[in-house]
Amino acid sequence: MGRCFILLPSLGEWLSEGPFALTMSSGFFAFFAHTGLLSVLVETGHVPVRVSGSSAGALVTAAWASGAEPADIAAKLLSLERSHFWDPAPGLGLLRGELFRRSLEEMLPARRFEDARVPAAVSVFDIAARRTRVITEGPIAPAICASCAVPGMFHPVTIDGRRYWDGGVADRPGLAGMPAIDGERVLYHHISSRSPWRRFGTGMAIPTRPAMTTLVMENLPRSGPFKLEAGRRAYETARRLARVALRQPVGSSEVHVRG
Repeated sequence: MGRCFILLPSLGEWLSEGPFALTMSSGFFAFFAHTGLLSVLVETGHVPVRVSGSSAGALVTAAWASGAEPADIAAKLLSLERSHFWDPAPGLGLLRGELFRRSLEEMLPARRFEDARVPAAVSVFDIAARRTRVITEGPIAPAICASCAVPGMFHPVTIDGRRYWDGGVADRPGLAGMPAIDGERVLYHHISSRSPWRRFGTGMAIPTRPAMTTLVMENLPRSGPFKLEAGRRAYETARRLARVALRQPVGSSEVHVRG
């Protein structure tokens, strides 16, 4: 008897099958890698119909939803210098965050979620309630700042009288803003955590759910406020790996590519 072979669709083919949503995880300065992936998705015609994210993922998805093109986001990030966001001040964190907010506001074509080109959701951590809140309306820049307010690095961000920290504190994947909808497919970009404080927690786990495919780019250059050049390399590496990933078969819920 002859053998029966099942041809699995590539990730690019899977994305082309119909509308999909995009979620991007937190990951410190992973906005370089997220932007690299997003730029390739848009260049190849794979455009999400709604987006969500935490921290670095919130910055990239919400900025794009506001109307900023991936090339514009990349240009802003690739020209980033520490002086553009480094504003130390006394408080619950090293940096005040005002320089970061101003830079964001300059980059966002639409200032409010209600005016975004696609629905966008940003995860933040409500300090008093000790739980994740999802922001989907109102000004975009403060929501991104709150979602990126890494404890210890940035002061908490106050929105409507409540103080928030990084959305990745309790929602590292950024999926709280992407409730499951029957038939909706989701592409989730997972940044593998190398942080020691997450090593024994849930931050390392890759979430699963029906109709969701996770893309994991491994061994990306690790960036930070004192390693911005590594971020620029992460952007280029993510672009290269994204093109490789689009050709990989989707045989399970995960696609892994290695830098």
